[in-house]
Amino acid sequence: MSNFDLSKILRPHILTLAPYSSARDEYTGQVGVFLDANENPFGSASTGNFNRYPDPHQAGIKALLAPLKHISTDRIFLGNGSDEPIDLLTRISCTPGKDRVIILPPTYGMYEVSASIHDVYIDKVSLTPDFHLDADAILHAVTPDTKIVWICSPNNPTANTMDRACIQRILENFVGLVVVDEAYIDFTDEPSWIAELDRYPNLVVLQTFSKAWGLAGIRIGMCFASAELVRILNKVKPPYNISLPAQQLLLEALHAVDKKDQMVADILTERATLDTMLRALPLVVKVYPSDANFLLVQFEDARAVMDYLIKETIIVRDRSRVHLCDGCLRITVGTSEENKVLIASLKKFQEKNVTV
Repeated sequence: MSNFDLSKILRPHILTLAPYSSARDEYTGQVGVFLDANENPFGSASTGNFNRYPDPHQAGIKALLAPLKHISTDRIFLGNGSDEPIDLLTRISCTPGKDRVIILPPTYGMYEVSASIHDVYIDKVSLTPDFHLDADAILHAVTPDTKIVWICSPNNPTANTMDRACIQRILENFVGLVVVDEAYIDFTDEPSWIAELDRYPNLVVLQTFSKAWGLAGIRIGMCFASAELVRILNKVKPPYNISLPAQQLLLEALHAVDKKDQMVADILTERATLDTMLRALPLVVKVYPSDANFLLVQFEDARAVMDYLIKETIIVRDRSRVHLCDGCLRITVGTSEENKVLIASLKKFQEKNVTV
């Protein structure tokens, strides 16, 4: 995409925006008598010392993350979950009431929510019946006001990885941002698109610490892009968008990559076992192939199954009303014991509904 010009994608006033300069931007040292940020000098009312503001640019985290992702620190943006970069990317590129984004249902709902919040037009291009990209239809939907194409791969809720040749074709024929959301990338053998950032300046890659790393509760997402785009994201984000406790916990986790890898291996083992057990049940119509930490499962009567599982205090996600997902429930892969409880409950439901 040699003709890609980020300045033509961004809203004009963003280019000249003067960012807020925090106390920790102006002095980055770790030692001193800190009388610059109006912090409480006596400590915290809670257990632990959280009276000082956190590093606004998370330098220590990025220093550990960069070699793991094989990318330089200036191409990493960290947000409050992946939802923050989704929001910021929409905000910096799309003029309300004028510009457009393309989403590919069924897909992650926050792309549409973010666009709606910012009064951005949404063009929907359906995935194919087998949940893959229709590159022709996507490119046909592009208008001069289209700024972003959102691609979730592996996709939520369908769990499949999108065809690389289709994504490549979109990257090469669309002059806006192509955002590939890889929240579930750790659960597939497919390579990350991070390796292609030098080749495609309009490519943005999202990842998360919520799934494989088991850190959903601390809300930290990753965005990988050109250094130029990362600089813009840092200009518009809140100055202290990631809390000090969250940064401390993430630094601890980044020193425990082996533990993360073992959890991923355990999830993959349980995914295969759960897949086999579900396929053996007569009430299951189909278990879709998965590159994620969940399975999309079609039932003969998904609503009845959902209602029964809730009574059994087993909570899955009803996707039966989502486009192309008729009769489907989304089931997260649990521990071995949790999965056995699920299957036992489904068997009990089956016995009570012999006509199923």
